[in-house]
Amino acid sequence: MASKDSVSVTLVTYNSGRFIKRCLESVLQQKYPNLEVVIVDNASTDGTADILEQFAQSCRIYYNNANVGFAAAHNQAIAVAQGEWILTLNPDVLLLPDFIQELVDSASSDPKIGTACGKLLSIRANFDLHEKQLVDSTGIYFTPMLRHLDRGSLEVDNGHYLNVEYVFGATAAAALYRRKMIDDISIQGEFFDPDFFMYREDADVAWRAQLMGWRCIYTPHARGYHVRNVLPGNRRALPPEINMHSVKNRFLMRIKNITPDLYRRNVVSIVWRDLVVLGACMLHEHSSLKAFFYVARNWKRFAEKRREIMKRRRAKDDYIASWFSYQPVSQPVLKSAASAKSRVRAVRG
Repeated sequence: MASKDSVSVTLVTYNSGRFIKRCLESVLQQKYPNLEVVIVDNASTDGTADILEQFAQSCRIYYNNANVGFAAAHNQAIAVAQGEWILTLNPDVLLLPDFIQELVDSASSDPKIGTACGKLLSIRANFDLHEKQLVDSTGIYFTPMLRHLDRGSLEVDNGHYLNVEYVFGATAAAALYRRKMIDDISIQGEFFDPDFFMYREDADVAWRAQLMGWRCIYTPHARGYHVRNVLPGNRRALPPEINMHSVKNRFLMRIKNITPDLYRRNVVSIVWRDLVVLGACMLHEHSSLKAFFYVARNWKRFAEKRREIMKRRRAKDDYIASWFSYQPVSQPVLKSAASAKSRVRAVRG
């Protein structure tokens, strides 16, 4: 059975004391039998370390002397993790007991599947449910403007997104990655790009994985809850640092991953969005202007990463272009893979 495959849950904490205890409790209550938990703390100052000490017997915990960012710290955790699968998890996520088993079952149905995601539902910061259950994410998709969005975000969960299907990628808040894919698509030994520091690093991985021939599967049977603070509509309420990284990483993703064909097909939408972003930074969000200087200053390094990605690209232009739409895009799973998934569920009972 797929459950024989080892899974490493990797978490990065940074002042996560409000959430981490209940998150880890939900991880340790998973029904999956072959599990390890690896935590990297990015120099928290809010008492997170004291809470983590309560889990020292059941988790491997590493403490950084400084906040090196979400991307670099997750790379640290992945490097020491021993699992055949890596589940990246945010501290503000709660998993239902079958979450990991369901993801592994789905991802194991096809060796070309490198990523799996489930149905995350929205939950308040105090872990109370909303009056109406809202969707947080059922995978991510890209628009022709090169914005990446969560499928179903803030929609009322009224029974949709019920099919097992292929999606463009997964939010790293709760994404299962195949170790073989991690090794295959890493650039200069890094899975998540440390230049991103935080935000959009999962979208960058999703795009790179698609270019290199890997697929992402969504299964509604894996369910969890997520406290999401960063949404397209609450930008003005976010710390300036997050907004700066958001702007910077929009352009880093493109430098590294966009193909000439995709740019040609969507040039009007891309340029329009670029002008909106630049104008907003110049008129209102001055703290984000440093993003452009960062990109210019490090251009050669980003160009080298792009050359490596394009050299290893396997996907055709039409296939990549088919994923960029103003509406969430998905692709059906072949019947053979779906049947294999059903047989595994039947065996488990």
